[in-house]
Amino acid sequence: MKVSLIVAKATNEAIGKDNDLIWHLRDDMRYFSDTTKGHYVIMGRKNFDSIPDKYRPLPDRPNVIVTLNSDFVADNCDVVNSIEEGLELARRNNETEAFVIGGGQIYKTALENDLLDKLYITYVHHSFDADVFFPEYDSSKWKKTSEIFHPKDEKHEFGFSYVTYEKK
Repeated sequence: MKVSLIVAKATNEAIGKDNDLIWHLRDDMRYFSDTTKGHYVIMGRKNFDSIPDKYRPLPDRPNVIVTLNSDFVADNCDVVNSIEEGLELARRNNETEAFVIGGGQIYKTALENDLLDKLYITYVHHSFDADVFFPEYDSSKWKKTSEIFHPKDEKHEFGFSYVTYEKK
């Protein structure tokens, strides 16, 4: 099974503020949905809580929530105590590509513990005020395999690029 990370991050590494998205880029949201649909998505509890109720759990994909709170329950979701436990659940269910979808601490743990095979990073070409940032990682371990630029337009306040990396 391939283990992938998917994130949208600003030029200053910002990924969130006040447990919410900082920007609203319709095509990037569609990209996230299309890329992860049908696959296990593994997220932290705060990230799950930040998803608007009408989209929770994320539709058309198994949702796995990582939390140390043994009393936490979420309808139609699996709750685990570690990313590794979530990945094992996906493996047992014959997943081909599981996605780590955040937030900041979950990304940091997945990168530090060398759990990932692929990175899907949307670079938002702007800096933002934020309280959650994408963690530092060793970019020399990754090879860029694709890059698609999306310009700023009437429906997107900022330009952005979809970039995919594979582990070397």
